[in-house]
Amino acid sequence: MLSAENRQTLRELAYQSISNGLQTGKALEIDITQYPDELQQKKATFVTLHRNRELRGCIGILKPVRPLAEDVAYNAWAAAFNDSRFMPLAANELDDLDVHISVLGTPEELEFDSEQDLVNQIRPGVDGLILEEGFNKGTFLPSVWESLTDTREFLNHLKMKAGLPPDYWSDTVKIKRYTVEEF
Repeated sequence: MLSAENRQTLRELAYQSISNGLQTGKALEIDITQYPDELQQKKATFVTLHRNRELRGCIGILKPVRPLAEDVAYNAWAAAFNDSRFMPLAANELDDLDVHISVLGTPEELEFDSEQDLVNQIRPGVDGLILEEGFNKGTFLPSVWESLTDTREFLNHLKMKAGLPPDYWSDTVKIKRYTVEEF
C-alpha cells in the first residue's frame, strides 16, 4: 500500500502531466531521483480519466517497465491525448476531469480445466483479468466490476474486448488475475 502522501504526489503528477500535454503536446518529463524510493520502484499502472462520470480515457500497461512516478506521468498524458476511442483532451475539460490511478499487483496465472472451473475461481469485485488466446489479448481492471457485476458476463465481455466471440472457449485460453491499488 502506498502512503497517503505518495498517493497525493501521484495524483498531482498525473494532473501536471496532463497540463503539460495541453501546453507542449508531450508527457511531463520528471527527474525520478527527486521522488521517494517507493515511487522509484518499477510498477505497472493504468490511469483512467472520467468527465461527468463518463469514461474519457484509459491507458496503461500490464508489465512494470518504468518507475512508478514515470509510469503514472506517461499514462496520464496518454489517457488524455492518445486513447484512440476519444478525441484528445481540450483545455476546457481539465477542470471537470477525475483521475483514477491503478497500481497493478503481479499477475498470477490461473489453472483451470473448464470454463466453469475458471468462473468459479474468479473473485468478483477483486480480480482484474488478462485473457490471452493466440494473438488475441485483453484485460479488464477490477473497476470494471462496477458495471459488469456477473462473473460470466464479465468474462464474456473480456473475450469480446480481446477480439473473440463472447461464447468462445478453448483449452488453450490463458487467464491471469491481478489486484490493484486504486485511488
